[in-house]
Amino acid sequence: MSFFTVIIPLYNKEKYIENAIKSVLNQTFTDFELVIIDDFSSDKSAAIAATFESEKVQLIYHKKNCGLSASRNTGIKKANSNYITFLDADDLWKPTFLESIFQLIQNFPEARIFATNYEEVWDAVIKNPCNGSEILPKDFTGYINFFKINIKQGIYNHGSVCFHKEVFEKVGFYNEKINFSEDLDFNIRANYNFKLAYTNSVQMRYFMQTENQLTQSSLLNKNIPDFDSYENWAKTNSDIKKYLDFERYVLGKRLKKNNDLRWKKMIATIDSRNLNWKQNVLIKMPSFVLNTVDKLKFLLLKLGIKTSTY
Repeated sequence: MSFFTVIIPLYNKEKYIENAIKSVLNQTFTDFELVIIDDFSSDKSAAIAATFESEKVQLIYHKKNCGLSASRNTGIKKANSNYITFLDADDLWKPTFLESIFQLIQNFPEARIFATNYEEVWDAVIKNPCNGSEILPKDFTGYINFFKINIKQGIYNHGSVCFHKEVFEKVGFYNEKINFSEDLDFNIRANYNFKLAYTNSVQMRYFMQTENQLTQSSLLNKNIPDFDSYENWAKTNSDIKKYLDFERYVLGKRLKKNNDLRWKKMIATIDSRNLNWKQNVLIKMPSFVLNTVDKLKFLLLKLGIKTSTY
């Protein structure tokens, strides 16, 4: 049995999958299996991935397109390891990612969630995320309160985190009915029940979709998380309430930019005290203003300037 199972969900990423796989195979910590789930790709993604098949690398095919959550769940069920980690097919690991996770596992035995910091790649520009890691010492390694610190960009993303299989056994798998922000829904359940050990070391490269990332493509016909379902947890934990309100703000603003009327319900229960002044101003702006702000942010990014409401 390998120490880690690495899962790569794959759907139409022929330009990127080779580099993603190589970044896994080039790890300094080599006790792992790699499971690639092809979600019925229509390009050459699966053919490229198949060239890497070996005793260490397994390729599994979905007979129809099932979505990201289903692909991750297929990989989890096929995993032969106690520690399960993920990498999207268009992202990359630094060579010492698994080594860093292994050290967290050794040093923080009470944790069942282990994560590293990451960096963003906007075309040719590399930026640090505004994710709360900036308030930690540069060499920080230790336990953190996910809900308290995670009210900016993600303190980790799903390419820089590892879960013990006990997490899935207790909180379940990814909700396959959700096809947008499914990571958020799973993170809430996982971090409510288990401790998170974190290193501020940057061990992963997250490739942003530049203009599309900011202009926010339509959420029409997308199923989104129901944050209200976690309100009972928030009643006894102010950090969870603040986190839920922040995520309501982020998703509500995106829905509003799309003129999706669900934005009204999304922001209805936000306590304005849980947002900063910039967020309170923006959430009241009409959609055309919000979309104009996004275009300005993209123009500034081209100049190497990253702005944020965080």
